Amino acid sequence: MKRVAAVDLGASSGRVMRAEVSADRLELVQVTRFWNGPVDLRGSLHWDILHLYRSVLDGLAAAGPVDSLGIDSWAVDYGLLSEGQLLGNPFHYRDSRTSTSVEGVTAEELYQITGLQQLPINTLYQLAAERLLGQADTLLLIPDLLGYWLTGSIGVERTNASTTQLYDVRAREWSCQLAERVGVPARVLPRLWDAGEVVGSWEGTPVIAVGSHDTASAVVAVPAEEERFAYISSGTWSLVGLELAEPVLTEEARLANFSNEGGVDGRIRFLRNVMGLWILQECQRSWADDDLGQLLREAAAARPFAVLIDPDAPEFLAPGGMPQRITDHIRRTGQEVPQSRGAVVRCILESLALAYRRTLRAAQQIADKPVDVVHVIGGGSQNELLCQLTADACGLPVLAGPVEASALGNVLVQARALGEPLPDLAAMRALVRSTHHLRRYTPQGKPADWDAAESRMFGTGDFA
Repeated sequence: MKRVAAVDLGASSGRVMRAEVSADRLELVQVTRFWNGPVDLRGSLHWDILHLYRSVLDGLAAAGPVDSLGIDSWAVDYGLLSEGQLLGNPFHYRDSRTSTSVEGVTAEELYQITGLQQLPINTLYQLAAERLLGQADTLLLIPDLLGYWLTGSIGVERTNASTTQLYDVRAREWSCQLAERVGVPARVLPRLWDAGEVVGSWEGTPVIAVGSHDTASAVVAVPAEEERFAYISSGTWSLVGLELAEPVLTEEARLANFSNEGGVDGRIRFLRNVMGLWILQECQRSWADDDLGQLLREAAAARPFAVLIDPDAPEFLAPGGMPQRITDHIRRTGQEVPQSRGAVVRCILESLALAYRRTLRAAQQIADKPVDVVHVIGGGSQNELLCQLTADACGLPVLAGPVEASALGNVLVQARALGEPLPDLAAMRALVRSTHHLRRYTPQGKPADWDAAESRMFGTGDFA
C-alpha cells in the first residue's frame, strides 16, 4: 500500500488530500482546505499565488510522511519567470484584458495545430496582452510553478500544456514555430513532462507529475466500465465530452468549438467548456445565501422551462452582480423575469442541462462515437436536481460520482508510478468503481418537452 498526498487546486478552493492506495484499497482524506479566488488589484484580477503556496506548504506539513506528492490545478493561467524569479502575480483567467484574436495565424491553422476551442481565457490570448512577456525566460503553468518552488525543477506537464494553444496536439510537443509566429518567444516554453514522471523532491519526498490539469486527473477517475461513455466534470466550470484515442481536427469540430485536450496515457479529451455552476455560485454570493439545499428544493418545485438562459453568454464570465446579469439577459431575450430565487435556480440548472445535451449530441456526431451513459464527476455530482435534469435532457442514464475525482486521479497516477499494480486506465477506473458509491439517475419526463426547450434556447438565434 502506498501513502501519497494530492494538492488539488480549484478555482474557488484548494485542498491537500492524503490517500492510501493499493490494488483493492483507495481511501482519500482531506487534510486541509483553503480559500482560493480572484483578487482585484486596481481593476485587474489576479491570483494570490503566495497565499496558495503557503497553504500548500501548511497542508503538506499536516499530511505527515508520505511516499510521494503531486499537484493538479485549473488550466490556462501561468507565471512568468526571469532567472528563476516570478515577474508578477499571475493574472486570473477572468481578467478582462484578453481578446479572441491573435496576429500571424488564421483560426483554421490554429485549430489544425492545437485542436483547441477558441476561448479568451486560453493562455495564448492572455499572452497576447501580456506586458511582461519580453522580460521573461520561462513560462510555467500554475501547478508547475508551485512544483518549481517545491523542487527547483522546471517543466510543464503535457495535459496542462495542451490547454495553452501553444501545443501541437498530434506531435504532443510545444509548437515552437506557432509560438514565434504569434509573438511568443519559444525560449519561454520549458521541457514537457509526462504524467507519472518523477520531477524532483521536496524535503526528501518524491514529487510526481500527475495529470496536472485537474480535468485530466478527474477523467482518470471516471468510473466507466464501458467504452461508450461521456463525462461531465462538473464544478465552477463544466467540461463536457468524450475520451478518444486520436484528436478530431475537422472543420466541423472547429466550427462547433470543441477542444482536443491531452489526457493521461496519451488519450484525447474531446470536449467543450460549458460555464458550469459558476453562475449559481455567484448568485448565492450576491444573495448571501449559502443554504443550497433549500434553494434546490425551491427550484424543484418551480415551474419547468418557465425561462431559459444561455449559460455560455459572455456577460456571465466576470464575477459580481450575477442576479442582475441574469435579469438583463432574460429581458433582452424577451422572456418574463422570474420572481423567486428558486425560479432563478431552476432556470440556471435547466439551462445547464440543455447546454450539456446540445454539447454531448454534437460530440457524438462529430467524433462518430455514440454513448450509452453519462458520468457526472466532481462537486456537481452532489447536485441531485442537476443530475436528474441532465439525465432527462440527454435521454441517457447518468452515473454521479465520485465527488473528489480530480484528487483521486491525482493519487492513482502517483500510486502507479510508485509500483502499485494499476497498469492502465481500466484498472484505475475499476478500483474507483469498487471503492466508491455511485448514484444512478434514469431519464424521466417527456423528451418532447426538452426538444421544445432546446428549440427555444438555441433555435431562434436569441441565444446565439
